[in-house]
Amino acid sequence: MSTDARSDAQRTIDVSSTPPVPFLRLVGVELRKLLDTRSGFWLITLTFGMLAAVMALVLLVLALSDTTITAAGISDAMIIPVSLLVPVLAILTVTSEWSQRTHLVTFTLEPRRGRVVLAKLVTVMILGAATIAVAVAFGALGNLLYGAVTGNDVVWNLDAAQLGWTAGVQVLWFLMAFGLGMLLLNTPGAVAVFYFFGVIAPFMIYSALYAIFDWAQSFLPWIDISLASMPFMMGESAEAGALEWGQLGVATLLWVVLPLVFGSLRVLRSEVK
Repeated sequence: MSTDARSDAQRTIDVSSTPPVPFLRLVGVELRKLLDTRSGFWLITLTFGMLAAVMALVLLVLALSDTTITAAGISDAMIIPVSLLVPVLAILTVTSEWSQRTHLVTFTLEPRRGRVVLAKLVTVMILGAATIAVAVAFGALGNLLYGAVTGNDVVWNLDAAQLGWTAGVQVLWFLMAFGLGMLLLNTPGAVAVFYFFGVIAPFMIYSALYAIFDWAQSFLPWIDISLASMPFMMGESAEAGALEWGQLGVATLLWVVLPLVFGSLRVLRSEVK
């Protein structure tokens, strides 16, 4: 017994004096893991391709119909590809490791899971900010091309407040996708839930209910981020009262805060196997 005890003690590795992995290195590793994969590469490539295609389609329609558009209208069109595709990367940054069991290596190299979760969250925020900046750049380029193609005056009517709210709502979508990914730890399930409640339900179900029933106009903004954020994205934030702020806060709590909190708890406490 004493020999076995000494053998076990000799095999024990003391890592108490080992310095922790620098946080910026963790963020860099998570960025590389997210982008240096086939799924990440093709999702980013497809997003940029859709941005170019949407811009070309908008310019073609404007040139043929002789309609006018402003910078705000073009920017709204450019945000669509970012809203549809980039949140999937926020889901994959969590779920891909659990489905492929690479989390065994991740949590072995960095046993403090909270730092890994925070690094993934920072990675998602960086990716979201970068793609929003690219979408804004495409919108500005599209506005300039609109003036060159149609000969109409270029109108720069996208103020800083409206642009900030548009970017902020997109960040909420990314955080919602990230939270659902941690909560479910399953790629198909998280993607299906996000697209149903974030895309399909607001545009196909909620919009019909909102147009037909009075109760829907009072109830749906409390449970849907799209409807709750509409007054702010339309440049009416200065006129928003306690009701509008409350609706946005409750919708954000429901779809962003709660998935992030309970998803983080699941990642921190789940058995690694």
